[in-house]
Amino acid sequence: MGYISWIILGLLAGGIAKFLLPGRDPGGLIGTTVIGIIGAFLGGWISTQFLDHPVTKDFFDGATWLSAIGGSLVLLILYRIFFGNSRNR
Repeated sequence: MGYISWIILGLLAGGIAKFLLPGRDPGGLIGTTVIGIIGAFLGGWISTQFLDHPVTKDFFDGATWLSAIGGSLVLLILYRIFFGNSRNR
């Protein structure tokens, strides 16, 4: 998969992560979208490096989607932990 495919996958994975983890995010829609894109890259890297499951070139591979959504969820949770109360200040 090329970079454009990962960006599209990240946008979709960020939306799915937001759906699975609803609530108010400090970054809003743009922040969640960026987290989704970075999470997709991170999930793919973790899958390749540590789980010994290289990302295939197929956009519709289930493991690719799970790694992208998982990476997005992890980043979204970390973002909320570190920056979750920034709107209250």
